[in-house]
Order: sequence, then structure tokens, then C-alpha cells
Amino acid sequence: MCWVCGWKDVRVAYRPSPSAAGSSLPPLSRPQLEEARRVRAVELFEDGVSNAEIARAVGVCSESVRRWRRAWEQGGASGLRRRAATGRPPKLDDTQVERVRAALGQGAQAHGFEADLWTLERVGTVVTRATGVVLSRASVWRLLTGRLGWSLQRPERRAVERDESEIARWIAHEWPRIKKGP
Repeated sequence: MCWVCGWKDVRVAYRPSPSAAGSSLPPLSRPQLEEARRVRAVELFEDGVSNAEIARAVGVCSESVRRWRRAWEQGGASGLRRRAATGRPPKLDDTQVERVRAALGQGAQAHGFEADLWTLERVGTVVTRATGVVLSRASVWRLLTGRLGWSLQRPERRAVERDESEIARWIAHEWPRIKKGP
């Protein structure tokens, strides 16, 4: 969406072709798609195409194209390239994340916990043991969902004393008798 006029962008120009659909290449991420649009706009700038035509060709509003053209005129094509993410670097590098992945793959009981169930606190403990890095609960959540691809799974609540055969017998014999009434 354009931050100036609110026009929603259209991704028609960058949909994979039918021949590329069976390709083993991974799909482009959103930042990669946006950079591909800007690269295409640079090619059109160099060909002398108007801003309105470029906006239609790449599926953005003309204000975005004007901003891109100004940046291109000031810094060339490199001025429109994607920049590395700013902000604090992650506490765990890729090798540490793989060590955590391997440790979590062993299961919670292998790390001395009673039940084979992962909680944020337990994962945080394993991360500290495996890497020496202490993470907050929020950071553990981001690690699990973002970098490891895990999702929240709520365990099914059942009594330990539950007897399936007794339940089946009760449903077959007792329930019909109660249902009919006196």
C-alpha cells in the first residue's frame, strides 16, 4: 500500500509464469518482490518511460514512482536496492539456532522434565543450557514461531484415570436405560 495516497498495490506483474510454477525455486518474499519492482522501474527510467506508465507496469501509485525516480537520480540504481534490516541483531546466530532445534527434537523428557510437553520456560531453559544465552519469554516465543517454525499446540485435557472401555460400556448399557426414563 502506498504510504502517501493509500493506493493498494497490484501484484499482477510479478506472478510466477505457468512454466515457473513447477520450478524448484522458492517463492519470493515480500521484500524481494518490492525490490524486483524497483529494479524494473529503474530499467524503465533508463528507457525514458513516463512515471504514470511505470506505475501501471509495476502496479504501484505514481507517487511511489516519483519517490523512486528522485532516489535513482540522486544515488543511481544502488539507491533503490534493499538495505539490510536495522535494529538489534538477534541474540542467537544460525548455528546456535540449529543446536537449539536439535536439543528440542530430543523431547522434553530427555532434558529432565516430567512430561514430554514444551512450555516457554522449559524451552528457555534448554536454550540457556545449549547456547549459554538467556532469553526472555517473548524472545523464546519469537524463536519458536519465527525461526524454528513451531506453532502453539494446546494439549487435550483428559483425566489420567480415564477408562475408555468402561466409558463405551456405560454408553452402550447405562445411557439407553437412563434416557428412556422410568
